[in-house]
Amino acid sequence: VQLQASGGGLVQAGGSLRLSCAASARTSSTYGMGWFRQAPGKEREFVATIRWSGGTTAYANSVKGRFTISRGNTKNTVYLQMNSLKPEDTAVYYCAADVGGWDATTQNAYEYWGQGTQVTVSS
Repeated sequence: VQLQASGGGLVQAGGSLRLSCAASARTSSTYGMGWFRQAPGKEREFVATIRWSGGTTAYANSVKGRFTISRGNTKNTVYLQMNSLKPEDTAVYYCAADVGGWDATTQNAYEYWGQGTQVTVSS
């Protein structure tokens, strides 16, 4: 499974961006998709996840109420709508495929990763 993340860019604080993640192959062997981010000098951290079955979602506390993860009509596309962006949201955002067996808020659950898309929020 190859993942392609897109939609990043430069936005002012308070603005919005919508990230997309498209899988190059069928994701029937996966349980869902997640978004992580990594800011300069920091470790990669969980942002949001969604399960294909039932659409169950989970969010990091830092983005809850501002970000929304959703899936496309097929199991090949996931979106991350980011509203009320803050400078501290600046990071490279990665999408990843959840292969199960681990807590979906941890990186251990994800085997396939996209290349990342840069999000920069100016103050």
